[in-house]
Order: sequence, then structure tokens, then C-alpha cells
Amino acid sequence: MRILFWGTPDFGLPALDALRAAGHEIVGVVTNPDRPAGRGRALTASPVKRWAAAAGVPALQPEKPRGADFESAVRGLDPELSVVVAYGRILGDEILALPPLGSINVHASLLPRLRGAAPVNWAIIRGDEESGVTIMRMVRALDAGPMLARSAVPLGPHTTAGELYRRLSALGADALVSVVEALARGTAVETPQDGALATYAPKLDHDTARLDWSLPAVEVGRWMRGCDPWPGAWSRLEERAMQCFRPVVEPGAGDAAPGTVLEADPRSGLLVAAGRGAVRVGEVKPAGRGRMEAAAWIRGHGSLEGDRLV
Repeated sequence: MRILFWGTPDFGLPALDALRAAGHEIVGVVTNPDRPAGRGRALTASPVKRWAAAAGVPALQPEKPRGADFESAVRGLDPELSVVVAYGRILGDEILALPPLGSINVHASLLPRLRGAAPVNWAIIRGDEESGVTIMRMVRALDAGPMLARSAVPLGPHTTAGELYRRLSALGADALVSVVEALARGTAVETPQDGALATYAPKLDHDTARLDWSLPAVEVGRWMRGCDPWPGAWSRLEERAMQCFRPVVEPGAGDAAPGTVLEADPRSGLLVAAGRGAVRVGEVKPAGRGRMEAAAWIRGHGSLEGDRLV
């Protein structure tokens, strides 16, 4: 099948590889324009564009995926199906309907739960017991189209967003190949979503990821895991920001105010009071420095007990 692939981050790379391995032709990719990145702010191509360059596949990079010129370029590629995996832009009805088999999307949640931009993070932050991927028919409404396949994975007590991202990327690729084959045979079954069960996963950013130590320790820990590695759950200590990772929930100690450093041991690390219980922070990333073991940071920082993270 002739497939036009829409995507930007590395989440879509296993899907591209799986489609090619299954014998499908990637006639082109649509990805975001090159953006400044790194300390030098040099223009950097997206992972999907880099994949396309290595594979000899043409890449389209519109600021907005609409307009006569863009539609003409898509038609010129003559796709039978559009596959969208973390593209990050809203597509109009004309573009969605342009290929004869329409457009499908790989979404990193068990729809209708967690529609929106950051389902991987919010599945962990909200304490879900499972996550997964859904392959759906694309419609103009946000992640609301009929479902073609769903695959679930359990979430463990220590799962981070980065780990789940990688698992779902591979899971989505496998599910996608099966759906594309069913579409080619004409045997695909589309199941409408129940909109009454829909929940949403809005974008996360630096401000959203600031830790609220008044929450129960188990929730503070979920924020750390759900923002690991990006955007990084953080607090201020001595007026400087510090990201926190690898939490372990422990019993609290007395009536210490939330955010109080209960223990700063150069061997066992950092223990911080929460609204109920405490969180042992396994790794930190102080402002301007790399991520490191909390115990190593404590050895170089000095006394902290009694200080507060806010």
C-alpha cells in the first residue's frame, strides 16, 4: 500500500520501520519544520525527517498543513492511506479525506480515555493501572474517531513516562501494521467511541510540572514519574530550581511541613515530607547541571536537613 506518513518525534520511528518491513511503500512524510535546538540553537530536523532523508523518502514541512499548494503536493504523492503518529497539528477535512482509504491515527492511550496531547504522562500522573494504544479513524474532533484496534499494557508502581513512551511506540507499530493489512483486505472493523467516557490529557509544560508537596506522597511520586524525563517535575530549594526523579514513597515523620527535607544522607539520599507520607528522591537535576544520583549531589552540597522544597 502507498502510505503518506505524518509525524515529528521519535515515537513514530518504529511505525515507519514496521510499515516498510511489512512491504508498504512510504511515499512521503509530513513533519514539522526544522526548529532551533540545543545550546547553540541550530536549526534541527525532526527524527521523522531524518528517517525520511536516510530512506530516500520526500519530506513535506508546512508551517500549517493546509492551502492549495500543500494539497497539490500531497495529491502528487498519490497516497492510498494517511497514517498519523504524533504529528502535532490539526488536519482539515479535505486533507483527511484525500487518500482513498482516508486517514488513521496511532494514539497513545486507551480511547476514549486521555484524548489530547500528553496521554503518556497523564496516565501515570493520574494513577491509571493500565495504558495502551488505540488505532482510530481520524475525524475533525479531537481524538474522537471510531476505533480500529486497541492494545493495553499494565502500569507498574515505578513506570516512568519515558519507559511507557518507548513501550507504546513499539506496541503502536505492531497494532498499526495489523490495521493497515485489514484495511487493505477490506476486513477492518470500526467501533464508535463512547464520548460520555472521554477524559483529556492536556499539554504539559515547565510550569505545570512544579511539584505540590502538600499532595499525598503517592501523588507526588506519580508526578515525578509522569514527568520523567520531560518536562521534569521540579521544586525550588534555596531559590534555585531542581528537578526530581526516581521517587520511592515512604512513611512520613511527625508534623513536618510539606516539602521539608527530613533526611539528606550522602549514602541513602534525599527524603522529603509530603502532605501525607514522604518521598525518597533517587535522582536530581539541579539548575545548570546534569541529572545525578541524589546521594552524590548531597555529598557535594552539604547540610540540607530542615530546609524546604517549595
